Amino acid sequence: MDNQLAAACDDPCAGTEADITDVKSKLVSDGTAVELADLFKALGDPTRVKIIHALLQSELCVHDLTEVLEMGQSAISHQLRLLRNMRIVKRRKVGKTVFYSLDDDHVEQIFTLTLQHLKHV
Repeated sequence: MDNQLAAACDDPCAGTEADITDVKSKLVSDGTAVELADLFKALGDPTRVKIIHALLQSELCVHDLTEVLEMGQSAISHQLRLLRNMRIVKRRKVGKTVFYSLDDDHVEQIFTLTLQHLKHV
């Protein structure tokens, strides 16, 4: 380690000029932090990401999703159940067919903004 870096590490941090009390008072609650982390965990699986992306384009039934993702029905159904429990997708039943779509515009916005962030150079 060079001397300049060693000297910088020895300097104690005195903090910034931020109002720590104000920041602390606006911090999300523990419950909200857990819910937010759970949402990101749900989005942290490539199969679920592909399902969400497919549903971003069109309302689809399980059979459609099995064709699009080239996966078995039980695997797709399992992921859809998790996404429904997290209120990321919703279902609509017509006769015996169940159609899936994104739960609301917020899910679409989160997904689209994240994609834009990844493509940002």
